[in-house]
Amino acid sequence: MNRKTSITALMSSFGRAFHAENEEHPVFADYLAKELMTAEEYAAIQGYILSGAQFFEAEIAPTKQEPKELLRRLVNVHIAPSPLCRAAYTENTLKDAALTGTKQYVILGAGMDTFAFRETEFLAKHRVFEVDHPLTQADKLGRIARAGWTVPDNLTFVPVDFTKDNLTECLIAASFNPSVKSFFSWLGVTYYLSEEAIDTMLSALSTLCADGSTLVFDYPDENFFDAPEKRVQNTIMMAAAGGEPMQAAFSYEELEKLLEKHGFLIYELLTPSDIQRDIIDRVGADMKAFEHVNYCLAVRKD
Repeated sequence: MNRKTSITALMSSFGRAFHAENEEHPVFADYLAKELMTAEEYAAIQGYILSGAQFFEAEIAPTKQEPKELLRRLVNVHIAPSPLCRAAYTENTLKDAALTGTKQYVILGAGMDTFAFRETEFLAKHRVFEVDHPLTQADKLGRIARAGWTVPDNLTFVPVDFTKDNLTECLIAASFNPSVKSFFSWLGVTYYLSEEAIDTMLSALSTLCADGSTLVFDYPDENFFDAPEKRVQNTIMMAAAGGEPMQAAFSYEELEKLLEKHGFLIYELLTPSDIQRDIIDRVGADMKAFEHVNYCLAVRKD
């Protein structure tokens, strides 16, 4: 696997691709995800998941199950719920925001997100900015070229090394307009940041968001690290083993206070039971929302 692509990004992309190919009622149908992976990467991720079947679920007897059905179960239970459900929620809320004057969409930590190549009608009317580490972004651009995709005119790639670059300066230099309503997605990131780093990011976003702009992100609640559910503990262990340890978790009160400090008000917050009812059950998918992971939609108010 390409060392410039994190195992987390590859696993997320694989979950999106496999789910779209193998589910009758997908939560989120990303039919382009597979095209950004090599056949070798796709096969390697399958092998990695199958070889770790008993790590995911100790009671599983792999030899007694058809590999594809075992893989489907492992993906639907352990790999796909978070990336799929948060993507579905974000893109639905983005389209709602576009109806009320949102002009720009910024994908923070874009990884191998395919939105700009799936939603051509949106791109015809709105600007999209993908923000990511320079090496990660260079790797993605190589994957796009290999797939033979054409980069839309309204898509701008913004390389940012968050450890040393100024996000505000980088986005404005890329022609982002901070005076118009915008939508920021920040998915699958807060888990891996310190509370100080999250505070710094929210401060930067506050300067970039015009009044009425939207921020959507997912985050673990205050019981996440001590959760009794095995798949939660497995996720924490896998992140640490992959060199990307999880760090931060928040109670509602802590999150509300932190957001208000930077001018954001919580407009909607989805708990796992909300995610199950509004996203998974609504489409009839064979999946359970991930425990102790919430989605927050916050609005910037002057």
